[in-house]
Formats: sequence, structure tokens, C-alpha cells
Amino acid sequence: MGWSPQDLWKTYIQLTQAEAAFRVQKSELKIRPIWHQKDRVQAHILFSFLAYAMWKTLEQWMARSGLGNGPRTVLEEFARIKTAEVVLPSSTGKKLRLRCVVRPDQGQRILLQRLGITVPQRIGKPRWESVTHQM
Repeated sequence: MGWSPQDLWKTYIQLTQAEAAFRVQKSELKIRPIWHQKDRVQAHILFSFLAYAMWKTLEQWMARSGLGNGPRTVLEEFARIKTAEVVLPSSTGKKLRLRCVVRPDQGQRILLQRLGITVPQRIGKPRWESVTHQM
């Protein structure tokens, strides 16, 4: 073929990255199709491609922010940011449900700030629920 050693190495690295994409979507991003039937093969390929694109985007976003290029660490840190449902009773007999985001710790706040991400205090709209009395 007449490839230079640099071109051959670059192509080899691209191949290993493509192979890693199929593993990324199943492990790090926890995305996978439920059934592996013939009619779902295209969906599986699409999920693999999207997972790889998300992984590479996060990798580049981190590099531009001076955070290296290890998305796994950032995903692990962000996975620890949880939500909690707060239920508040009212004097009218109804309950107000709020879905709140737990405050990130210092390390998470630094990562979020470097990436330019703002975490909301609440997710969704508050919901009023009627209280049913059980006997």
C-alpha cells in the first residue's frame, strides 16, 4: 500500500477507538439495546455510534477545559450527583412534590465550573397531589 509508519499508526489507533466505541456504549454510558434481534441490528449500530460520538465530544470538551481526556472519571464524578424528591404537606390536605438536585461537592463543583455546566436546583415543575385517606 505504501503507507508511512505514521499513517499506519494513525489508522491503527482509529481502529482501536472504533472498537472501543462498542464497549463504551455498554459500560461507561450504560446504553444498550434490550433485545438483540435481527431487526434491531441497525438500532444497535446507531446506539454504538451515538455513544461513541458522545464519548469523543466529552473527551474534546474536557481537553478544551484543561481537564485531560479521561471521560470515565468525569462520568463517575457526575454519577454521584443525585436527585431527591421532597414532599411537603399543605394546610389544604394536598401535597407538593419537588424533585431537587443534591448539591454537588467541592470537586464536582470545580469540574462543573471548568466545563461551564450549571446544575439546576430543581428538575421539572412542582406537582400538587391530592391526599387519599386509607383505612
